[in-house]
Amino acid sequence: MTASPTIEASHADRSPTHDPTRARADAPDVLISHVTKRFDAVTAVDAMDLSIERGEFYSLLGPSGCGKTTTLRMIAGFEQPTEGEIFLAGQPIAGVPPYHRNVNTVFQHYALFPHMDVAQNVGYGLRQRKVDRKEEERRVAEALELVRLPGYGKRRTWEMSGGQQQRVALARALVNRPTVLLLDEPLGALDLKLRKEMQLELKALQREVGITFVYVTHDQEEALTMSDVIVVMRDGRIQQQGDPTILYERPVNRFVADFIGTSNFFDAVVEVAADADGRMTVRTGRGVTMHGVLTDPTAHPAAGDAVTVATRPERLEVAPDDDGDTSHDGMTRIRGRVQQGTYLGDQTEYRVVTEEAGELIVRHQNAAGAGGAPGVGPGDPVVVRWQEEANLILAG
Repeated sequence: MTASPTIEASHADRSPTHDPTRARADAPDVLISHVTKRFDAVTAVDAMDLSIERGEFYSLLGPSGCGKTTTLRMIAGFEQPTEGEIFLAGQPIAGVPPYHRNVNTVFQHYALFPHMDVAQNVGYGLRQRKVDRKEEERRVAEALELVRLPGYGKRRTWEMSGGQQQRVALARALVNRPTVLLLDEPLGALDLKLRKEMQLELKALQREVGITFVYVTHDQEEALTMSDVIVVMRDGRIQQQGDPTILYERPVNRFVADFIGTSNFFDAVVEVAADADGRMTVRTGRGVTMHGVLTDPTAHPAAGDAVTVATRPERLEVAPDDDGDTSHDGMTRIRGRVQQGTYLGDQTEYRVVTEEAGELIVRHQNAAGAGGAPGVGPGDPVVVRWQEEANLILAG
């Protein structure tokens, strides 16, 4: 994104008349302390503890019904916790109404006012705060330039594309200089190509303004693309949180490994418990001995305990059955037969049926001008092989 004016986000300058967010400079922007939210007999969020640091891009990721949108709505003030407490910039906000919390929310449906032009939409919150007209015009122009819509102030929102409307909604949210910007699946209404473009623009925008973003999505690719920290949720509880690389390379349980990316899974039991480096030996239910790395350092499975082995499809290789070739010693090797090969452009995905491991998914990076692994097609006998370090041992 090209350089543009920076919207200042200091706590001193972003406060309305009543500002519950003015607090210690070292406090996290959002602190969720043992928060539970119940709706009648349904527990939507269950004893959540989460600290969201200043200036970071956090994504709450999980399937429908996992509690991510409820969490966002509690930060915004649209819902109140049943138990526990939420702090904004170090200040408790129990009972503080949404319009007195220094946060703004962007929804999937942007709720722009059709009877107002773009500038009037963007400046709506400033007018509610009785900001001087010249100051409003200056800040609106600044916000529109920030989202790459300079000169669009007199346009009608219904004349604009979906991506432009999304930028107007962002400008309207940013112009008030919030402590935290909350985004509830704001790209869900866009087509795939535009959504991918806007993912990159959103991340660039967040870095430029330096405001904390809390983003709700069920799209793992979207979370991986934009986030500094991903919080994976299931049934109202946090399963794992961390930067995208850690969550993809070291998921702590099967749910996380399955939700973020694709994995081949093997049910197994521990033969040799983990050493100081987390390396251990397991045996699958079909009798294959595997060596791998325990992903959760807090888990301590002992010999005989049940575990799961997860291996990412891109870490596997597929080749014609070499019938005795030992040049790849030290690798896990399983023979099978190609059931299907699917060309995906940059990759070819193979599904290989084996006796020792069931169906395996293998993704082969295509060379320029060629598709798929040479000499491999549906019905062919093949060997699937991979380095032992690709075996992730999941205790949960």
